[in-house]
Amino acid sequence: MTADTLLDRITDYANRPDPYPLYAELREAGPVVGQADGSSYLVGTYHEINALLHDPRLSADPRKGPPGSADLSEEAPEPPFLTLDDPEHHRLRTLAMRPFGPPHSPGRVDAMRGRIYEITEELIAALDDRTRIDIVDDFAYPLPVTVICRLLVPREDEPLFRGWSDTLVASTDLRPGQDGSEPIQASRRARLEMGQYLVDLAEQRRGRPGEDMLSAFVNELDPALRLTREELASTAVLLLVAGHETTVNLITNGVLTLLRHPDQLDRLRRDPGLLPGAIEEQLRYDGPVHARRRYPLADIHIAGSTIPKGTSVVLMLASGNRDPKRFHEPDRFDPTRPDNQHLGFGGGIHLCYGAPLARIEAQTALGALIPRLGTATLVEDPPPYRQSAVLRGPRHLPLDVSR
Repeated sequence: MTADTLLDRITDYANRPDPYPLYAELREAGPVVGQADGSSYLVGTYHEINALLHDPRLSADPRKGPPGSADLSEEAPEPPFLTLDDPEHHRLRTLAMRPFGPPHSPGRVDAMRGRIYEITEELIAALDDRTRIDIVDDFAYPLPVTVICRLLVPREDEPLFRGWSDTLVASTDLRPGQDGSEPIQASRRARLEMGQYLVDLAEQRRGRPGEDMLSAFVNELDPALRLTREELASTAVLLLVAGHETTVNLITNGVLTLLRHPDQLDRLRRDPGLLPGAIEEQLRYDGPVHARRRYPLADIHIAGSTIPKGTSVVLMLASGNRDPKRFHEPDRFDPTRPDNQHLGFGGGIHLCYGAPLARIEAQTALGALIPRLGTATLVEDPPPYRQSAVLRGPRHLPLDVSR
C-alpha cells in the first residue's frame, strides 16, 4: 500500500485500536502527503502541524473548503465558533468564555473543584463490592456529564442529550459523508433539536437566573455582549458536547494506558505528585483528539511542499505527538517527560477552550482511581472502540476487579 491511501487506512475502523503505526508511516512519507482523492493532504510531523495551526491562511470553516467538505455545521443557522475564523470566531469565543470568569483569575471552573471531587467520590463509592466494572459506563462518562449538567442542563435530561451527542460524535469523520445520506441527515436533525432544546431551556431562565451558564447567557445586561438566538443555540450545543465527550476519552484512555504500564501505575500510586505531569503525558501519548481539518485560503508552501488553495488539510495531532524529531522516545509513556508541549488541545486561536476543566476532571478522576487499579485486569485488550477516528476512545473498558 502507498502513502496516498493513508487517509483511507486511518479511517478504516479495523485500525482504530492502534493507528500509531500508520502515523509513523505518514511521518516517514514526508511532512505533507497528498491523498489519492486529489483534494486532501495529510500532515503528520510536529513542527509543521504546529506552524499550520497558527497560520491565518488556513481556515477552520468547511464552507471555504472544496465541494463536499462542508459538514452539518453548514446547515446550522449559526455554525459553532469552533468552525469559524477570526474575527467572528474571536467574538463568539469571547462571549462563550465570559461565564467562566475573567481571564487569568479564579472563576467558575476553579470554583467547581470541590464539586468535581464530591462527584468522583460518589462514583467511586458505587464501585465498592463490584467484581467487574466498565470504566466508561460506570465512571468516565458519568463524571464529566454530571459536571456539564451542573453548568448547563438538568441532570434528569441526560438520556435525551446523550442520544443527540452520540449522533453528533458519530458524524465526526476525516472523510465527509455524502450529502443526503442518513448519517448526515441524522446529525443535522440532532444538532437542530439539541439547539432548540437548549434555547427553550435558556428562555425559561430569562429573568430568573440561576448559577448555570445558560442563565448567564440569556440574562446578559449589556446588549453588545448578548448572543443572538442562533448563536446561543450553536454555542450551547458546542459546550454541551465538547464539555464531556473528550474528557470521557481522556479518562478512559488514561486508565487503559496505566493498566498497560503497571510500572508507571505503581510509580504514580507511590508518588501522586506526578499526576499533573502524567495527564499531560497522556494527552501527548494517547490523547482523545487525533485530528483537525483545515482549508487553505491560498497556496501554502511548507517543508518543501505546496498545499494548494481549495483543497483540505488534515492535521494529524496524534501523529505529531509521537514525532521523534520533537519528542525523545515518543512511543514511551513517561509521566516525568520534560518540555512536554504536546498538541493534545490543538493550538493557535482554536486552542481548546475547555482545557482547564478537562485537566481538573482528569486529575481528580485518575487520582481517585489509581489507588484502586493495582489488582484490576483488562477483560479485553484491545477493548472495543468508538467509531470516530477523530475523537478516539474505547466504547467500553471492562475491568475485572475481583481480586
